[in-house]
Amino acid sequence: MPALDATDARLLQALTQDPRASVMALSQKLGLARNTVQARLARLEGNGALAPFDARLRPEALGYRLGAYVTVQVVQRSLVDVGEALADIPEVVEVTALSGVADLLVRVVAIDADDLWRITEQVLSIPGVQRTDTALALRRLVEHRVAPLLDRAAGTD
Repeated sequence: MPALDATDARLLQALTQDPRASVMALSQKLGLARNTVQARLARLEGNGALAPFDARLRPEALGYRLGAYVTVQVVQRSLVDVGEALADIPEVVEVTALSGVADLLVRVVAIDADDLWRITEQVLSIPGVQRTDTALALRRLVEHRVAPLLDRAAGTD
């Protein structure tokens, strides 16, 4: 993924402030040509700088009020296969490969404790998974954010 320049950062700042802004509104706000804004947005979407829309949805709104982080130790040659199997579990919302004792950090959501038990059993049954450890997410103290990083990249911090 290529680094963003200050104009990209300003564009993303404007989108953060008003996610529903039209290309025309963004071009007027930033003093850029409409085609420039449209081309930059297409490039940002194409190179993965913009996350998919579903990243904004809260699982709680869908009834998944319990969140947990599951660390997973994997037989090393099975890492890719385990990742693919985890992607098949709907309640797995994110998987990150780690260095250290645990190989994967898996963020899961569940309806309740019994549902979490079912999900962790499903993770444990994946061939190549050696061990798991589950920690409940009690409260999010800092929401996911990139605005301070955008401010720095745009030179407005």
